[in-house]
Amino acid sequence: MTTDLPARMLRLLSLLQTRREWSGTELSERLGVTGRTVRRDIDRLRELGYPVEGTTGHAGGYRLASGTAMPPLILDDDEATATAVALRTAAGHLTGMEETTLRALAKLEQVLPARLRTQVAAVHQTTATIGWETRMVRIDAKLLAALAAACRDHESVTFDYTTRHGASASRRVEPHHLVASGGLWYLLAHDTGRDDWRIYRLDRIRHLTPNRSHFAPRPVPGDDPAAYVAGKIAGAPTRHRAVATV
Repeated sequence: MTTDLPARMLRLLSLLQTRREWSGTELSERLGVTGRTVRRDIDRLRELGYPVEGTTGHAGGYRLASGTAMPPLILDDDEATATAVALRTAAGHLTGMEETTLRALAKLEQVLPARLRTQVAAVHQTTATIGWETRMVRIDAKLLAALAAACRDHESVTFDYTTRHGASASRRVEPHHLVASGGLWYLLAHDTGRDDWRIYRLDRIRHLTPNRSHFAPRPVPGDDPAAYVAGKIAGAPTRHRAVATV
């Protein structure tokens, strides 16, 4: 039985963050306490600002819900290391996010245990990135977030799009998926004007405007957005085609 209250609370929070929902019985068994103690600990988490939702009854369960503010998170060793490395990498690919990601990284590294801080430092010190200026396009983080929300909420959008030939025109689309490939981001959407699927590079999108109108999501051809986008990219007209024997 876990008698140390702070340790038990951290353990409970960690469990709630690893799964969509836990039953009261499962939490009792994991923590080695009674169901009544679990309910009291859940109430303590709520008092600390963690939005824990629950259902009553014998089969009642608990889960962390989204709240108005982001509470502290509990990360294991692998998750903390992956987050630190991802933050360091993200600073170079999203416009206007350099300072934000570095602030978040500084906060994380400040509380990392010494063994993890050494691992993260070793990765940063021994890793170099080749910046292909003609390929590594920097994406506006606000645009990426807005399109992700439109895909999630099935909300149509309008934007100005510049083709690879330099022509610009307005597009009204139903966004379905975002696909990342080779440092580039693509939007897979159904173009309402052409009544067909289209792929748009995010760095060529300007003046995005949500239309406040929702649509019923369509099945993506082949049921695999990444494969569909990869096939379209591979089949696009190219200036040169070469075969190399190594």
